[in-house]
Amino acid sequence: MRSIWNGAISFGLVSIPIKLVNATENHSISFRQIHTEDGGRIRYRKFCELEDREVTGQEISKGYEDADGTIIPITDEDLAGLPIPTARTIEIVAFVPEDRIDPLQMDAAYYLAAGGAPAAKPYTLLREALKRSNKVAIAKFALRGKERLGMLRVVGDAIAMHGLLWPDEVRAPEGVAPDSSVTVRDKELDLADALMDTLGEVDLEDLHDEYREAVEEVIAAKASGEAPPETPAPERGGKVLDLMAALENSVRAARESRGEEPEEEAEVKRLPQRKTSRSSPKETGGKKSTSTTKKTASGARKSTAKTSQPEKKTTPKKTPAKKTPAKKSASRKRPA
Repeated sequence: MRSIWNGAISFGLVSIPIKLVNATENHSISFRQIHTEDGGRIRYRKFCELEDREVTGQEISKGYEDADGTIIPITDEDLAGLPIPTARTIEIVAFVPEDRIDPLQMDAAYYLAAGGAPAAKPYTLLREALKRSNKVAIAKFALRGKERLGMLRVVGDAIAMHGLLWPDEVRAPEGVAPDSSVTVRDKELDLADALMDTLGEVDLEDLHDEYREAVEEVIAAKASGEAPPETPAPERGGKVLDLMAALENSVRAARESRGEEPEEEAEVKRLPQRKTSRSSPKETGGKKSTSTTKKTASGARKSTAKTSQPEKKTTPKKTPAKKTPAKKSASRKRPA
């Protein structure tokens, strides 16, 4: 891997020569701007305003525009000679637990490669010290025209450095969260926990960029003169207004995708309804009240009989004759 910066780690009085290497790479597909009418490339050219001519990269340098519009030239030598210790040094200033670092501060990631054989021993010493302490190192360094914060940690047998934003560069989340008057019920939290447990963990190696793959298919199809693949229409159901129903459906779908039976949902929601339907699938009104009357006191039997009288006039006549279910069962046994 090609180094993008050469310097040293300052670890107290210990100096470790290192090379800075990018730890990440961009796999995004890049496009060129073209003229829609004829497909010609659109290019940006750099012109000098005073001479009104195009200039090459060798003729271009940096300059700072003052408040009155005056341009103050700044050379690479001016920046290289800045009177700060981090110009060519990653200066470790503290060691802290990793959970002290806000992930919002994380920026680009780099690997720190030992700069030659003399750096092997102090490099290994710092790596093992970080491992044993379970801490990360906070450092300051200068890169691409500005001083930055960095966090050094161990990755495998190497030391990695994450660039950190300065605390004042992280914006406060004002006006982002919803109104605090919103309440969440325990049942909703239970379903959310169940959904999280059902989804479980994932091996990040199994995830891939589906958007990039789809773009590559479109490019390949058009390059061969074929029609690009059609995008399947998304499945759109009715608008979900019930959060509980949405959570329950999500848990069920997640379990089905993992080949699991949604036993808990059937036990909670549908079992009582099946018991009622088996005992009296066709009975309504009067017969339901009669079965209720057998299990309640005499006062409740009278009120139930009144409500069932319009449908079955014979039912109220039979209930006063038998006061309890026990007597009724006894009278049936004697003829037998």
